[in-house]
Amino acid sequence: MAITKQQLDDVALSEEEYQLIVERLGREPTIVELGMFGSLWSEHCGYQHSKPLFKLFPTKGEGVLTEIGEENAGAVNLGDGLALVMKMESHNHPSAVEPYEGAATGVGGIVRDIFTMGARPIALMNSLRFGPLSEPRNRYLFSGVVGGIAGYGNCLGIPDIGGEIYFSESYSGNPLVNAMCVGLLETPKLVKAQTGGAGNLLMLVGADTGRDGLHGASGLASRVFEDERELRSTVQVGNPFLEKLLIEACLELKDTDWIVGMQDLGAAGLTSSAVESASRSGSGVEIDVLKVPRRAEGMNPYEIMLSESQERMLVVVKEGYEDKVKSVFDQYDLRSDIIGRVTDDRIARIMEGSQVVAEAPIEFLTDPPLYRLQGIKPAWLDELQGFDLESLPDLRREEASSVLLKLLSSPNIASKEWVYRQYDHQVQINTVVPPGSDAAVLRLKGTPKGIVLTNDGDGRYCYLEPYAGGAITVAEAARNLACSGAKPLAITDCLNFGDPEKLEVYWQLEGCIKGMAEACRVFGIPVISGNVSLYNERGSRSIYPTPIVGMAGLIDDIEKRCDMSFKGDGDVVVVLDGRGEEDQRGKGAEELSGSEYLECVHDKVAGRPSIDLEREKSLQGCLLSAGGEGLLKSAHDCSDGGLTVALAESCISGNIGFQGKWEGAGRLDVTLFGEGQSRVVVSVAPENLGKLEEIAAQRKIQVHRLGVAGGNRFVVEGIIALPVSELTDAWRHGLERATG
Repeated sequence: MAITKQQLDDVALSEEEYQLIVERLGREPTIVELGMFGSLWSEHCGYQHSKPLFKLFPTKGEGVLTEIGEENAGAVNLGDGLALVMKMESHNHPSAVEPYEGAATGVGGIVRDIFTMGARPIALMNSLRFGPLSEPRNRYLFSGVVGGIAGYGNCLGIPDIGGEIYFSESYSGNPLVNAMCVGLLETPKLVKAQTGGAGNLLMLVGADTGRDGLHGASGLASRVFEDERELRSTVQVGNPFLEKLLIEACLELKDTDWIVGMQDLGAAGLTSSAVESASRSGSGVEIDVLKVPRRAEGMNPYEIMLSESQERMLVVVKEGYEDKVKSVFDQYDLRSDIIGRVTDDRIARIMEGSQVVAEAPIEFLTDPPLYRLQGIKPAWLDELQGFDLESLPDLRREEASSVLLKLLSSPNIASKEWVYRQYDHQVQINTVVPPGSDAAVLRLKGTPKGIVLTNDGDGRYCYLEPYAGGAITVAEAARNLACSGAKPLAITDCLNFGDPEKLEVYWQLEGCIKGMAEACRVFGIPVISGNVSLYNERGSRSIYPTPIVGMAGLIDDIEKRCDMSFKGDGDVVVVLDGRGEEDQRGKGAEELSGSEYLECVHDKVAGRPSIDLEREKSLQGCLLSAGGEGLLKSAHDCSDGGLTVALAESCISGNIGFQGKWEGAGRLDVTLFGEGQSRVVVSVAPENLGKLEEIAAQRKIQVHRLGVAGGNRFVVEGIIALPVSELTDAWRHGLERATG
């Protein structure tokens, strides 16, 4: 049959790619084969533009238990016979179409990636981006996404322990919804996504298959939005109560020797789960679509193979054990059906009864053409990077208090309590440091250890200088862990960019990955899992390049954890500065580059952010040494809003004041609100200050005394004098006021 241009467009295949399929098969593909190729060759599944760049990431490291890309998620050893499993994925495009269901099924999908490996999910986090809340559409997307995350995660009984939320015009109409999940398993019981050898049986478990999610991987997630297209049919609908049953049943099965592997049905549904599992085992699969339970009448093989209906798992069962496996699922009232078998011919054969509707070699389906482009730096970027920040009027002392309050109430800095209180972050009773600090902390039951988790990203920095922005993203995540007292273990990431076929966007993608990879090498942190979300554009407008890093760390003694709150009257407050004296003198107004102050006060996104990774490494080593000796009473990194906002947040969190005096060598706005990297505000008991200075000196870290904690006012002598209650009001209610 002749394939039409519309059919190619439906599966996001180019004419050249179609001709390659014909060449490989030696014939025209059937319509089912076309859909399978389109899904598996899509950016979402095949990583056509990003996979060549992934080779830049360090993926090996002490304790890493999985090969990146070979499993649903990455696993790293925790000791004590336990492993941590982690993954982050996007559900950006579905959330832009149907925010509640898009976000909810994003949570459901990332949770399945964890328990399909035999790990019990123990925590959720998310990284969210929206357009300005002054626009009704953005408020609708924001409330819908938050509601979807809360509605699904709370029903599963998995604590949502933190994350980040930012707002910028670049995300209007194209929100970013990146969901992260981590789980725990006993190391020997790790379940792989594989089919094993011929004769094993393919069992489909969970929800019946419907038409929801068709072309989700190849269409909605792998091309630019087109406003005139009707896309709601590509968004799945979730059922968290069914997923909860799947979790318990699958975790029960991992303790048996009845199964070979498990794979969830996510993007591209049955096609990707079966074909990718077979590819990992060097086998083939034969599936009869008539044996797939359906909830819609008249579904054809194309729809069945590409459906992305939620809450479905493919379980590979050892021959002869199907009744035992089925009995487990029956106990949980879960439907399970044998729909096919594993073969040894390395062919994906799809049957409709006795009729073959698709028959293609596994290696053809899983080997998409990869594109390594030569990116071009955008011409407009030179003007932004070269903008003379010194030409901006400096901040006057009498303006400092009002500017501080304005920054604290900015939706990018203000408390996200309005969001967090919709999430259950105490379920499972492991949460020790809840949302709102630099990182969240969970107790590792049965041990003195703690797991520390954070996620970070800064689209403005990456927009202005992709390489530095990518490096800063990794550095800030590691710094957040160090502030909490944890040594980083591993990274999962989600790379959110525009259309990679545009050479300027590809340049951003490559630059950010190179910066992230270099930071990972300097800090010795492997990347063990991840996801890309490309084609994030509305019309010709692209989002900021926004790589998000999820990072996990370990504290050997959870009692030595640290948080951002000032603790007691008379504690000495200092800033640990890893930049070096000569670096501090030379930067000047450059430290306003990409800052919240610059955009809030001057309505500009300009400059050229930078970071010295070796100095950052020294700073984090200093924090870990001081924290390990129990010297630090609080620690909070200087990021959005700079030094003064960090100080104010530590006061607000601890409900205690600060009295200090310092003079910068240059501009007041830089001194108060510049976002120079590699700085952390810490508080110590007076008798421990000398020991802290010794540790810092060994690593060439500057220690600048700022003042003392105490009282109920925030005072920087001669510059700012405000009640802590006023700071708290601005910070705590800023987001709610912005949403009306």
